[in-house]
Amino acid sequence: MNDSLTQVLINYGPFIFLFAAGWFFGSRYERQHLAQLTVAEQALGDITVSSERFYRPELAVGSEGALVLGSVVIAQDYFKMIIARVLSLFGKNLTTYETLLDRARREAIVRMRTQAKAKGYTHIYGVRLEVTNINQLGSMVEAIAYGTAVISTDHTPIVSATHTSPARVPSALPSIS
Repeated sequence: MNDSLTQVLINYGPFIFLFAAGWFFGSRYERQHLAQLTVAEQALGDITVSSERFYRPELAVGSEGALVLGSVVIAQDYFKMIIARVLSLFGKNLTTYETLLDRARREAIVRMRTQAKAKGYTHIYGVRLEVTNINQLGSMVEAIAYGTAVISTDHTPIVSATHTSPARVPSALPSIS
C-alpha cells in the first residue's frame, strides 16, 4: 500500500504541483490586473464616455472630433482553460471566460480613454466595443474600443455603479412624459 502511494506521488506529484502553482500565480496576476484597471478607471474618470451614437455634446470653440481607440489582446492561462473545459462538459457557467472578457473590455476602454486624455479631449461618444477570439481554443481574445473624442463644454461625468467606465446622461435628450 505504501509503495503504491509513493509511486502515485512520483508519477503525478509534479503535475499536481505545477497545476497548483500555475493556478495560484495566474489568479494572483488576474487580481493584480483587475486592481490596476480599477485605479486606471478612477484616474481617467474625468473623460466622459458615452455609447450613444447620435448624441453630440456641446463642443468647445474650435474643437473637432477625432477617432480614438484602445486595443488589447489578453490570454487565459491554461489552468483555467482546463477548468473551463471540465465545466463545459456539465453545461456550467464558464466564469473563467467571463473574467477574461471583462478584463479585455475594461483594458481596451482604459487605453482608449488614455489616448483621448493625452490629446486633451474631455468626451468620447459613439463608443463601440468589438471582441474576437484570436485562436480556436478561445484562450486569447482581442478587444477593441473606439469612439469619437471631442473637447466638450458640458463636461460633467457621472460615475456608474458598475465596473464599466463612467457614463453620462445627456441633458439634450427629450424627456418622456
